[in-house]
Amino acid sequence: MRIGVFAKRLRAQPQEDVVPKHKAGERLTRNRFCIILARTFVLCAAALCAASLCAASAQAATIKVMCDSPVEPALTGIADLFRQQTNNHVILACNAGPIVKKRIEDGEVADVVIIEPDFAEALTSAGKVRAGDRPTIGHVGVGLGNRTDSPAYDISTVEKFKSTLLGADLIVFNSVKSGAAFAEVLERLGIAETLKPKIVRTAPLDIFQPVLKGKGNELAAGTIPLIATTPGIKLLGPLPGDLQSSIAYTAALMTTAPERAAAENFIHFLVSPQARDMLARNGVTAE
Repeated sequence: MRIGVFAKRLRAQPQEDVVPKHKAGERLTRNRFCIILARTFVLCAAALCAASLCAASAQAATIKVMCDSPVEPALTGIADLFRQQTNNHVILACNAGPIVKKRIEDGEVADVVIIEPDFAEALTSAGKVRAGDRPTIGHVGVGLGNRTDSPAYDISTVEKFKSTLLGADLIVFNSVKSGAAFAEVLERLGIAETLKPKIVRTAPLDIFQPVLKGKGNELAAGTIPLIATTPGIKLLGPLPGDLQSSIAYTAALMTTAPERAAAENFIHFLVSPQARDMLARNGVTAE
């Protein structure tokens, strides 16, 4: 009987319970006590979240990679994969190989450089690049392209390739390694003198401008990745047969790399199956 009476009195009480006391013995209502608990929980969660973000920030790094322009399309995708897997960010600074080499010689700071092996050797001798193992990440071939609104010539054989060149109004190629390789091809085909009035040699990254501005049958010879990724230009194909030559690229650690550990991890990542696949899809082959 007493238990029933006590239960009725308890239900009749105005939402008070036996809870911890506040200042000066003040008893808290259930609602106020729950609010304090909720606020405490939120503050603890915020503190944990901030601690997690600080820890992630402390572990993450941003590395700068200087590279020759033909490998930039592939490296853009590889940098994104690397970020997804390691939380480290990659900033690409790409230009023509000779320009990259000159910028490093002049004191520009980076973590990794991806460049032709002979340039890497020169930078090592100058104390800009660390000596030791430098993996070859791939090779880039030379191809022929024209405007997207021009005919899609077949250059799959030496004879078809030669005929296409002889029918051009203008042939543009650069003054560095890929251009030198193409000039040698013209000599081998015996048409260098015949085509001389139609040839324009340009700075490394300027070969497409005369073609895009042209109105006739203009052709550009250069590295396959750049031809394939330049807006308004289509790739007709690689140089056929034994006329083809390739440019190798190696990855090297800079001597003054601000983020050495992350930079070394990126170089190792460049030879992973994922990176190899991305390189191949962007015209950088294993051989």
